[in-house]
Amino acid sequence: MPAIAWLRPRAVELGWFAFALANLLAMLRWERWETVPFHFIWVSLTLVYGFRVWQPSATALTLGFVIVSTGTLILVDISRNTQDWSELTEVPLMSAMFLAMVWHARRRQEALGIAEKHAEQLESTLEREEQFLHDASHELRTPVTIARGHLEVLERSNGSGYPGVDVALDELSRMERILNRLLLLARADQPNFLELEEIELDHFLEEVFMRWSEVAPRSWRLGALAHGTLRADPEQLRIALDALLENAVKYSEPGDRIELSSRATGSKVAIEVGDEGIGVPDEALARIFERFARADPARTRTAGGVGLGLAIVDTIVKAHGGRCLVSRMARGSVFGIQLPGFTVAWPSLQSAVARSAGASS
Repeated sequence: MPAIAWLRPRAVELGWFAFALANLLAMLRWERWETVPFHFIWVSLTLVYGFRVWQPSATALTLGFVIVSTGTLILVDISRNTQDWSELTEVPLMSAMFLAMVWHARRRQEALGIAEKHAEQLESTLEREEQFLHDASHELRTPVTIARGHLEVLERSNGSGYPGVDVALDELSRMERILNRLLLLARADQPNFLELEEIELDHFLEEVFMRWSEVAPRSWRLGALAHGTLRADPEQLRIALDALLENAVKYSEPGDRIELSSRATGSKVAIEVGDEGIGVPDEALARIFERFARADPARTRTAGGVGLGLAIVDTIVKAHGGRCLVSRMARGSVFGIQLPGFTVAWPSLQSAVARSAGASS
């Protein structure tokens, strides 16, 4: 058993060594045809090293063995006048080619090692970031809740017009929203993040639209809707759509148009929110869905937020296997999410048309 354990990881090298010895015997046996086994030895050495990349000491010993053995056999053939002196030049040429390959292989190995190290560091950093977001959000929720309770008691005791209480409560509400978003980001990688079910998408979007149309004074429009069912987490999808609509309200003015629509393409559906706001600069398009990114860093905290809304959208959409979309318009922009798992409701739509036709007749 110990012998098998020792041989198993060295099977390739032992196999090549046996192959090289067989070719050395062939060089010795067929002197005039020795260039064929000679090249077999060097080519096989190059191939094996490309897969194994030995340590420098093992590489030097192996190369020395091949140089001495092949060079000695060629010298023997030259002394017997079966080969020309020019054949001996192939040994240093093949050695140089092998050493060049060794140099490239080792550089590639070093580059892969650096890339793996960076990947591990990045993964570790992301894990620490997620843990920090989770811990910090949980720790901050308690003092925020306590502060809100004391302020509400103070407001009830002194009346609603007590100076500064309303402002403090608004700021605490804003902090709670930020903490909730940080917690959502922190648990996005957990296996139970999504609870998928079949959603009647057109009715779902109508409910979202009606809720938002009463929140902000905008020119709200419900565009064309794709009829069918979407397999998704309704709560997380509602959070993502709320973030898109909140973003549209935040960067538009009273009276500006905001339109919610959807369109199906095969088994995918795109849900879009278009607005007539300030738009997205070209330089921000590539990073608009990153955490803590804003279209305009110079905007105030009240108008610009902290850059978590669209990151929430991106996190939820990617968890569903979809992707986020953004495009500029002549006035404003269109933010969209494309999701898989959509089934067009053609049969139900046809039956509904038939029923309406029968009722009219």
